[in-house]
Amino acid sequence: MEENRGVWVFIEVNEGRIEDVSLELLGAGRKLADKLNVPLSGILLGYGVKDLACQVIYSGADAVYVTDQPILKHYRTEAFMKAVIQLAEKYRPEIFLYGATPNGKDLASAVATDLSTGLTADTTMLDVDVDKRLLEASRPAFGGNIMATILCKKHRPQMATVRPKVMKALEPDISRKGSIIEEDLNLKEEDMRTKVLEIVKNVTKKTNLAEAHVIVAGGKGLGDLQGFQLIHELADTIGASVGASRDVVEAGWLPHEYQIGQTGETVTPKVYFAIGISGAIQHVVGMKNSELIIAINKDPKAPIFDVATYGIVGDAHEIIPKLIQQFKEIGREKGGEINYA
Repeated sequence: MEENRGVWVFIEVNEGRIEDVSLELLGAGRKLADKLNVPLSGILLGYGVKDLACQVIYSGADAVYVTDQPILKHYRTEAFMKAVIQLAEKYRPEIFLYGATPNGKDLASAVATDLSTGLTADTTMLDVDVDKRLLEASRPAFGGNIMATILCKKHRPQMATVRPKVMKALEPDISRKGSIIEEDLNLKEEDMRTKVLEIVKNVTKKTNLAEAHVIVAGGKGLGDLQGFQLIHELADTIGASVGASRDVVEAGWLPHEYQIGQTGETVTPKVYFAIGISGAIQHVVGMKNSELIIAINKDPKAPIFDVATYGIVGDAHEIIPKLIQQFKEIGREKGGEINYA
């Protein structure tokens, strides 16, 4: 393990652009690499992706390993796994981070199996023990009731998938300099057991909480499905998106796509209303990075107030109608309906 040095980030590309989570991981990886006094590198795989290497440098990397080959045009587990393993065995990183996207999770688990190393899934916090050179990957466990820090003491690279929106990307710095290393890997189409015949995009319209600027989220504190309608009314009044806690989804009040938290979406809106939500870790990890958090709960000791910017102690059934009235009056004063989002 003494030969393993450096922090790597898998750079996921989709339709010619780098996924936001990869840029977020470069920001997190930069901190880890600086603590360990090692370089931060991006692993850029695909076809026609060379021009994206500079963006990786600008976003915090010291080096980018680029493999630009037709066989990597579309994501396939086997092709990308073989590419990553060849690079990892050649350069021997000590830490390797992936976005917890469908492709990132698929690739990380395949690579971990082939390299016989550990993998922490859906990480929400990262740090390092500098003396022991151990990655401290933390994530909620036991239904979100505790935070578990997972270590990989005996194998390298130490690997983790990290949820989108929980880390912060660095501001791009076009003055940054770095190395771009092109790697022509031994990848043959005849060795691949799958082919991409067609990509069909899902055109089903659904909510996109990850991109919302204002979210009104409700919990079981609303009492029942009828009480939860107040969340929809407030959201409609201010032009916000609706979100929910796990309890609401499990009760059948909303589909899973509205769930915010460890087993749902991670969001970072400008304004987040947490109404009737107690503030369990499972939910908080999915929204704690919101710019402004407004909590409404009748329990003054509810954990949600620990992360809230502003808190209102009281019955949501009494408070929400007053908020709706106030917002509507502001809209009329401004000469019409206002979209606060």
